[in-house]
Amino acid sequence: MFRRRRDDQGDPARRAAQYQVDREAAADAAAAEEAGDPAPEEAGAGPGRAKRRMDDRALWVDTVVDQAIRRGEFDDLPLEGKPIPGLRGTHDPDWWLKNLVEREQITGVLPAAQLRRDDAELDETLDREPEEKRVRETVEEFNARVVDARRQLMGGPPVVTPTRDVEREVQRWRERRRARGIF
Repeated sequence: MFRRRRDDQGDPARRAAQYQVDREAAADAAAAEEAGDPAPEEAGAGPGRAKRRMDDRALWVDTVVDQAIRRGEFDDLPLEGKPIPGLRGTHDPDWWLKNLVEREQITGVLPAAQLRRDDAELDETLDREPEEKRVRETVEEFNARVVDARRQLMGGPPVVTPTRDVEREVQRWRERRRARGIF
């Protein structure tokens, strides 16, 4: 009579894994025999065998979907007969982010992006100010927001917007006013 070695009997994880492997091997052998294929050890493990397994899975998926259709599980879906929203026909690498913003109704702009926009528009903002004192306050407030955004630990893109030199910005503001004929 065949006796197992002591170490094989003592490891339940090994016994469970061996049981699973034996079941899969038996199922593969039965499927091969049913299909008229040679035994796996005769046929070898090649790409043809893997393709047959994938074909079997595809057939199974098709069968399950067909059964669900017959049961009516796809009837009265919210977008039945309508185009799928969000499909525009072009590849958009940020599709997931845009869908997240729309789905979660996220509002606002990240500080780094807002600061870049404000930096680009700062000259126009300063040009609307009538007094030098107000120009200084605006540049100082902008610089304070840049420094504060650099200190924040909430994540997001890095803040690459530089601070502005107050005296230099006031001088540029004066030059732009003189060029327009405003004294």
